[in-house]
Amino acid sequence: MVEVGGIPIVVHIMRMYAAAGFDEFVLCLGYKAAFIKDYFLNYEAMSRDFTVELGKPGAVSFHGSSDGRPSWKVTLADTGESTLTGGRIARALRYVPEGEMFAVTYGDGVADVDLRAVAEFHREHGLAATVTGVRPPSRFGEIEHDGPRVTRFNEKPQAGQGLINGGFFFFAPRFRDYLIDDVHSALEREPLERCSADGQLAVYEHSGFWQCVDTFRDWERLESLWAGGQPPWVREAG
Repeated sequence: MVEVGGIPIVVHIMRMYAAAGFDEFVLCLGYKAAFIKDYFLNYEAMSRDFTVELGKPGAVSFHGSSDGRPSWKVTLADTGESTLTGGRIARALRYVPEGEMFAVTYGDGVADVDLRAVAEFHREHGLAATVTGVRPPSRFGEIEHDGPRVTRFNEKPQAGQGLINGGFFFFAPRFRDYLIDDVHSALEREPLERCSADGQLAVYEHSGFWQCVDTFRDWERLESLWAGGQPPWVREAG
């Protein structure tokens, strides 16, 4: 719920999916679940003018057009405050129709990844799971030099290391068999490790913008990009 440009990061992420045509969400809640529930329960009231008739429970009239406001279906599932990622997904799947592909991501990162392309890549390869692999920007400036003279200075170079897990997963229905409803089950450990060992995990390489918010400096970077007027993770629906 940390805000970038006055909008919670989770809403930025949801907008990314909605722009790609995905508009049904299940939020796996734990820490500060009540705060997140309150935000979505009062979303209309906080974003529009309204009239309430005191003494008449439920008599609320919202004013103004709803054009441009999201028409998402959002399910808020309390999956336990200390539950790890795999256990959260296993518990939330009761709200996902069986037999359907589903997408999963974290609540702290944005990217300019083409989610429709990732979904299509997943379908084409026919495996149980697809993870988006990224090369994150380095946290330190990169200096190239010839003796004492600097020949090139790059403040935000892309890290030279291999791909890392950037989130933005797509899963086939059979991936459910890899999940365990256990508070200690981390998606990144046994479920994905077994899936990989079975040859059922594909990686979609994303070479564009990607940023998670682990530090204050990460948040400052997103705020700066938002203030610049063209944040790279914002896509138009189409």
